[in-house]
This record gives sequence, C-alpha cells and structure tokens, in this order.
Amino acid sequence: MFYQLIKKEEFDRVKNHNGKWSVGMKLFADMCRYNTLVAVKKAGSGHLGSSLSAMDIVTYLYLNEMNVLSSGFNNPSRDIYFSSKGHDVPGLYSLFYALGILPEEKLLMLRRLNGLDGHPEVRIPGIEASTGSLGMGISKAKGMAWAKSYLKESGNVFVLTGDGEFQEGQIWESIQAAAHQKVNNITAIMDHNKYQTDMLVADVNNIEDVVEKVKAFGWHVVRIDGHNYETLKKTFDNLKSVNDKPKMIIADTVKGKGVSFMEKPVTETVSGKTYYRWHSGAPDDESYLKGLAELSEQIIKLSDEFGIPKIIIPENKVEGKASTKVDKEFVTDAYGDALVELAKTNDKIVVLDGDLSADCKLRKFEYAYPDRFIENGIAEQDMVSMAGGLARMGLIPVVNSFASFLTARANEQIYNNAGEKTKIIYGCHFAGIIPAGPGKSHQSVRDISLLLAIPNIIMIQPCNAIETKKAVEYCVNEAKENCAIRLAIGPSPERIKLPDNYNFVVGTGAPLTEGDDAVIFGYGPVLLHEALVASRILKEKGFGLKVVNMPWLNRIDLDWLVDVTRKTKKIYVLEDHSIYGSLGNKIMEGLIEMHAVQGKLFEKIGLDDYPECGTPMEVLKYHGLDGLSIATTVSGIEGLDVNLDLEKYTNEAPQ
Repeated sequence: MFYQLIKKEEFDRVKNHNGKWSVGMKLFADMCRYNTLVAVKKAGSGHLGSSLSAMDIVTYLYLNEMNVLSSGFNNPSRDIYFSSKGHDVPGLYSLFYALGILPEEKLLMLRRLNGLDGHPEVRIPGIEASTGSLGMGISKAKGMAWAKSYLKESGNVFVLTGDGEFQEGQIWESIQAAAHQKVNNITAIMDHNKYQTDMLVADVNNIEDVVEKVKAFGWHVVRIDGHNYETLKKTFDNLKSVNDKPKMIIADTVKGKGVSFMEKPVTETVSGKTYYRWHSGAPDDESYLKGLAELSEQIIKLSDEFGIPKIIIPENKVEGKASTKVDKEFVTDAYGDALVELAKTNDKIVVLDGDLSADCKLRKFEYAYPDRFIENGIAEQDMVSMAGGLARMGLIPVVNSFASFLTARANEQIYNNAGEKTKIIYGCHFAGIIPAGPGKSHQSVRDISLLLAIPNIIMIQPCNAIETKKAVEYCVNEAKENCAIRLAIGPSPERIKLPDNYNFVVGTGAPLTEGDDAVIFGYGPVLLHEALVASRILKEKGFGLKVVNMPWLNRIDLDWLVDVTRKTKKIYVLEDHSIYGSLGNKIMEGLIEMHAVQGKLFEKIGLDDYPECGTPMEVLKYHGLDGLSIATTVSGIEGLDVNLDLEKYTNEAPQ
C-alpha cells in the first residue's frame, strides 16, 4: 500500500492517556497533520498550508471546548463549528477521522467521486456549512447563532476565517450587523497565518490593524498565539464571561505549521516580493517523504514526552505514475503572454487581479508592467467597479479572477459597467466543470447564463493557445463592447488542432472532423477533447460525427450556422456549463429564426444539476460528458464500451 494513515486506535490511546494535557494536544494535532499530508498527496491536490496552520485551533475546540461529540450533530443544543474559508478542510477531515466521525476509506478518498469534497459540503458527516467562496462564513454563523437564541437552544457558534478573507466586503457587513443585531453567542476565529494563496496579506491588500478595526464595529477582540494550547484554553475560558458582544479571536499562526520547510516563504529575486509555495497542490515525492519523516520524528518525541508507548506510524511510499504521451498546453499561458505582447504597443491596457496572479498566469505582466498591474485582493465587487472607473477614463481594464466568483459576486457591478458603454475585458478563469477536485464552489458552470442577459458583453471561450491569442487580440484591438474570455485553468487534455485556413471571425466556428450522421458543437479544450474522442470511436463504427469548435458563446453568424448543420438530421451542443442559459440556447434560437431545425433532432448535453467532485474522468463519466458517453448518446449504438481501448482514442490526439 502506498498511502497509509495513522490508525484511529492510536488517536484513542492519546485521548485516553493521562499525561501532560498540552503535550497530548500537540501530539494529537501532529498525528492529524501526518494524516492530512497523506490524504492530500493521495488526492493529488488540496490545501496543505491552511490545514496545518489551523490544526491546533480545531483540535483544541473539538477535544476541549465543544459539546458536539457528546451531544451529537443532530442535537439542536450542540456547539457548532465550521470554516468560512474552507481551504483547511483536509485538516478538518483528518481530525474527523481521528475522532471517529469519518471512516478511514473516506479520508483516503479526498477529492474523489463519492469521497470527500475539496471544499466543505454539508453532505459530509460533521460539516455544518458548505463553504469555499470566501466572505460568507460570519454571516452564516450569525444566522445560526440568531436562530439558537430565537429557538431558545443553548450552544455556541464558532466560525474560522482566513486573514485574506477579510478583504471581502461581506465580512465587514456581517461584523457590523452582528454587533448591531446583538448576536452575542458567536465567536469568530481568524487563522491569521499572514499569507493568502501565495503572497503576504500585507502585500496584497493589508488588513491591519485588524484588532482595532473589528473592535470599532462593537466586537470583543483578543489576539493570541494560535499554536499555544495553554493560551487557547485561557482565552476560551475568559470569553465565557463576555455575554454582551460578539467575540473574535485573532489567532496568529504559521502557515504550514509542523513541517519546517512548509513554514518558510521564499523571496523572489525578480520582484523582491515574498511568496508562499504550499498554499495549494500536492507536494512532490521528495517533499512528501521529507514532510512525513519530520512529522514522524516530532510524533515520536512528543509521545515520549507524553509518557505513552510509541505511536505506530505507518511506512508510506511514493507511487510512480506512468507519463502520458498526449501533448498538453495551458491556454492561460497564452492568455498571459498575449497581454504582455499587446501592452508593448498599447499603454492603455491595465490588468487587475483578485489575488490569483499565479493561477491566472499574470506574473509575466506583473513583472513587465508593475505600474499597470493592480492587485486588488479578494474583493471582486470593488475590483470590477474600479475597472468601471478606469474604463470611463479611457483605459482598457482587464479584470481577472475565477469565473465562479467574478461573474456571480460582481454581477451587478458588471451590469452597471456595461450600461456605461465603455469596454472592459473580463478574464473568467477556472471556467467549466474541470478540475472538479475543489468542488462546486469553484466549478464555474453558470457564468455564461449570468452574463447572457447583459446586452453588450461578448463571450468567448478559446480551445487552444492559438485561438486564445486571437481572442485576446480581438478583445483589445477590435471589440467595441465588453468582453468575457472564458478560460480553462488546467492543462488541456490535448492540443486542439484547428484547420490550416482557420480565421477567427465573430460568430463563426470551425469543423474539426467530418461527418454527416450528427454534428456536435463544443467549446474549450476539455469537452472538445471528449467530443473528438467520441468522433474517433464512432468513426470505426461507420458513424460520422462532425465536431465543431464554436468559441463565440453568444454571437452566432446564422448563415454559417445553417451551412454547417445543413447535411445532418441530428444536432448536439456539448456544454461545459449548465444546459440552461448557454451556447445551446443561442444555437437553438438561431436555428429557429432561420427555419433550419424542422425535422431535425436538437439536444443539449451538459449539466442539469450541481457538478460533482472528483478526478476529471470520474466526474466527466458521472455526468455523461466523457468521450464514450458522448459517442453513445449521439449515435444510439449500445455496447460501445465492450473491449474498447479508450486510451487508444484519447492518445490519437493530433500533436
């Protein structure tokens, strides 16, 4: 076995041993840290830094402060804890395993289908609130606490926040309202590890002096060492006598606590800024084994100090993985490169970022044009309205964040800007269902519908690096209206090959394969790849599936549409999105307008529910969006999966 946990029986021994209390707490927490590292490594992704920094806080709460383990999670008088940021949930899951709330097999299915979601979801035992989109937690905790008072139920509500999360406007709305509404049975705890994603909070959008700021809103605030158990105990004991105000603990912590090299940031020589490496993602093999060895040494030392027989620590190995021969690319690399190139001759381009510069591949621009790069932090509404002001002054703002947060949180601000008839370019990153590991808070499958009703926004999703460059050039140099460029964040499953004579013309796409038995429209590298896999499978069965790349999501040349569908009786639209309010709607409307749908089958293939969490292929198969499922849907041929070597069709991708 490659991935093995410290068994629950070992945690039980620690809980039941009568040694020095604070040492036992440290031991228990470090054992949870060990299991967290194993779970994230096996998952291939996850948030280690926050999981490790918050571990002492949640360990103290569940083992010493809260009644929920004795009362049960269905008892209305229970104490409630949840994390607002949600990044730290691998650590919480590890604690839940240690406490018997989750079984071992579940913890080893982090970010897997039917396992544990990458951000908190209430369907998981012990999770009290679904989170992941930042800023909502104190508001939600306030509702729970208010309800307890109204229902005359006892129990306190504890909510953990991030420090970067305090850049979100809703946080400050909830803090002000909680004091005004006299919701005094709530305790907010800030995991103040000083870093957000990969940069210092102080460098992104400084929140200090956060103690004085929160006090000014009418809260009782204390600042403590979040890793000192004696201090934690004294603090929570003292807070029991504070009944006339909501309470907040600013817990100074260390991101990556417990693994020395994960505690250390790196100063980048190019920019001179300090960056943190371990916010998200699984560690490489060497770092993984080094981290486990360090935690193991600490666990052995603490168990000896605690006076307990040696903790049994399993031997973990690394799992060698076969490399794929498919050529991959990141369309976001092409996006960032195109902005840098265009900025050389256009000094009106200004790039705004929502604390995701590395993920959105904006670092090259940030370094090349620091005077035209605005790091706005985790504050999408403020960022979008600031862009509105920049545009009114004749500049070309390019706004960047994850699509699920940008188009939803700032939708009213996008609408307001659009009504001013200026031009703003929105980089909508992490678009679509994949990667699915972070869970539905991050999977953007409603952003097209959120923008579809705004008259003067043109939406584009490029399928490869070449088309991405053309899309950025069009938006900057040619477009007269607002633009939203939808971008897949992960590596493309294959390099989508466009026709040699391909022109990027508004409202038209390009057939990638030939066939008259059915036509399927798609966009973006992820699902176009699956459509191409379906086409390759069906070609051997004598079924011709024409795959059409359609990057223009809400602009369609109707003459082109009629021409490309003329010879087929079956028309499909493959949506990397909900089937409601997306490309399929626009194509159907166009066909109806041109009287070109009579006697033909028209169907949208996509999501009609929340997207699942898991690996890419797990989730695509679950929703019927993998190549084999698509081939079966469009052809009606049963039994396609019998003795089928799917890798053959996947790896036939043009290089």
